[in-house]
Amino acid sequence: MQVSPEVTPDSIPATRKITLLGAGAWGTAVAMALAGRHDVLLWGRNGEAMAAMAASGENSYLPGFPLPPQLRIASDFDAAVAHAAGEHGLLIAACPVAGLRPMLHQLKDQLKDKAIGNLVWLCKGFEGGTGLLPHQIVQEVLGDTVPGGALSGPSFAQEVARGLPCALTIASHNAALRGAVVSALHGGTIRVYASDDLVGVEVGGAVKNVLAIATGVADGLGLGLNARAALITRGLAEITRLGTALGGQTETFMGLTGMGDLILTCTGDLSRNRRVGLGLAQGKALETIVAELGHVAEGVPCAKAVRELARRMGVDMPITNAVAGVLFDGDLPHVMVQQLLSRDPRAEAA
Repeated sequence: MQVSPEVTPDSIPATRKITLLGAGAWGTAVAMALAGRHDVLLWGRNGEAMAAMAASGENSYLPGFPLPPQLRIASDFDAAVAHAAGEHGLLIAACPVAGLRPMLHQLKDQLKDKAIGNLVWLCKGFEGGTGLLPHQIVQEVLGDTVPGGALSGPSFAQEVARGLPCALTIASHNAALRGAVVSALHGGTIRVYASDDLVGVEVGGAVKNVLAIATGVADGLGLGLNARAALITRGLAEITRLGTALGGQTETFMGLTGMGDLILTCTGDLSRNRRVGLGLAQGKALETIVAELGHVAEGVPCAKAVRELARRMGVDMPITNAVAGVLFDGDLPHVMVQQLLSRDPRAEAA
């Protein structure tokens, strides 16, 4: 269930201590957006890179966007965690899914000495090998020791860094955490909604990246706007089938973290996953495309994980299967399109 934020000036707390664990483009953009309202620290594991960032006042992942002078920069993990310790602190894990488990193990070591109030993660995807969603990884590593939730929604880092408006959703089974995150983050150019459908929000955020690769392929092949609309619509059906099979709520996939994030990632020129599809349509090797991006494209590992998960669960996901075939099985993009067009629609779930 998704609800509108109900934040009044009287309900907004005093300045909070917030730590972003991960200094990539998205983590940096969120830190920049919050630095004017809270005491924000941005942590990255590469000491030299963080020192260069502090000296230049700019992150190389977001060139041309000066960091707010009040934003703290650090590479000391213990100090970064301590900054957001306590009941009113907020830790935001801003790493790729592949880095979430190692970061959580590092964080677990700190739980012996520090009372961590709240944990939010920004990553979208399924973990390679295990097929677990982020909240399941958190549960495996930390158990119920820290209230946690996923912050997701249609959002490009460059636009958030520029101060343009966006709307996000905090999803958690913990009502107190949802309220704390909404009250802390909602404001300025960021609108934050709350949802108790953690599974639905995470599935939508993960699988939309795979569909963005498919849409990039179609656009790169010049298949037109009709084909793009069909892919997005049928892609939403795939996301909903898998999400509800995993326990998500149908209405979640019609909201920001389903339809909204899918539309943005499939059509926006800033989408990394869409650019992967465009590169595949041009005949580029996947390794070349990823190297040119210079960023993680979560849809690539996610395609493999989702294909395996859908097969185990018996969920029909033809577009995802076709994308995985191009990425990992040597299928050609135009063959992928032919296979999708030749499917009997009477045999496909709605």
